[in-house]
Amino acid sequence: MSQKSDVISALSAEGALVDELVSGLDPAKWKLETPSPGWTIGHQIAHLAATFRMAALAAADPAGFTAMAARLSPDFNANVDRALAEYLADPPLVLLSRWRAERAAAEKALAAVPAGQVVPWLVRPLPPAVLAAAGMMELFGHGQDIADALGVRLTRTDRIGFLVGFAVRTWDFGYLAREMPTPDVEFRFELTAPSGTVWEYGPADSAQRITGPAEDFCLLVTRRRHRADLALTAEGTQADQWLDIAQAYRGPAGPGRRPGQFADLR
Repeated sequence: MSQKSDVISALSAEGALVDELVSGLDPAKWKLETPSPGWTIGHQIAHLAATFRMAALAAADPAGFTAMAARLSPDFNANVDRALAEYLADPPLVLLSRWRAERAAAEKALAAVPAGQVVPWLVRPLPPAVLAAAGMMELFGHGQDIADALGVRLTRTDRIGFLVGFAVRTWDFGYLAREMPTPDVEFRFELTAPSGTVWEYGPADSAQRITGPAEDFCLLVTRRRHRADLALTAEGTQADQWLDIAQAYRGPAGPGRRPGQFADLR
């Protein structure tokens, strides 16, 4: 099985995990506030639906995606609000159905991209496997918000390795989001998968090192937990600073989460 097939399979499984959280939910609970300020469970699913629709368009109709991207406003938040509005106008069961359709379309379109071809995206063109890994990041972050709103403790599997690899690839996004200079260093990452396997990235002799559980790393880079509540260790001043600003997505960092905010969910 190719790497692209692997990550798309993981994307499908992660989507099913989030789907399970909301599929039997009372419609009234779609209005529950999540830890993301101003966002309900409905907002979380609407954002995922809009993101997967864009991914499907990028993979299936690159020219159409490029034309759509050219119409976007320089105001990041305005673009998000506009994308959500269409889905939030639907009742929960319709929104759920539409999200499922957008997911299926994106998975099919990404799988159909010919080998060696890249897909246009908002920052730069990406291989379809990398764009699918970015989708894993979206599902992990928004799914965590939904789980937190419902008081559910999720069980993670080694498929989060695709998100780990994506976050390592985009390690500079935290600096870019804050308009900070990116240090001219290579970090070493040693992260323990849910299975106990250790995933290693970067030079073994680097003085800047991040170690700890891979799940905690994913919670950090999606900014769903404060570093104080995670079992991640930094060696080196730049690595320590990175734990404060890490994010695996472009755009505003947002307020993140407070230390101890989820102590009652442990």
